[in-house]
Amino acid sequence: MRVFGLAGWSGSGKTTLLIELIPALTAMGLRVSTVKHAHHEFDVDQPGKDSWRHRKSGATEVMVASSVRWALMHEHRGVREPGLRELLAKMTPVDLVLVEGFKGEDIPKLEVYRPSVGKAPLYPEDPHIVALASDERLPATKLPQFSLDDVDGIARFILEQCRIEPMFHGATER
Repeated sequence: MRVFGLAGWSGSGKTTLLIELIPALTAMGLRVSTVKHAHHEFDVDQPGKDSWRHRKSGATEVMVASSVRWALMHEHRGVREPGLRELLAKMTPVDLVLVEGFKGEDIPKLEVYRPSVGKAPLYPEDPHIVALASDERLPATKLPQFSLDDVDGIARFILEQCRIEPMFHGATER
């Protein structure tokens, strides 16, 4: 599986860009999955539901399955958080996995940057950032830069970086 990341500070637009990239890439005939890093405790379950009750009673893993999807929840129960590679090994193989977050991982990444967020850019300190997407042109860098709304250009760049040949050339026009 090819893996490509989107990194940036909270509020920069990573999720918005990611959900626009998925249909652009799938329109090119690719099978795409995602991994999102969440901070602190999060819950995909609803309190009071049977699966929530299973987990809260001490189960390490709870699988919920139906005719349209299945989901596996795994509680760390004091064990360290797994790294990205461990998580990827648990996924069904696809053409491309887009990773949101995991800033410290050594995968090729596009930094989503908005000066209005008020934080310094990541790219000067992260050699794995291979391009930038921003709502402003950033001076003093030789990295490729994209406008945040250039979804098709960013999708093509990701494919080039990952050396993936699209099955259908050109994403659908928006």
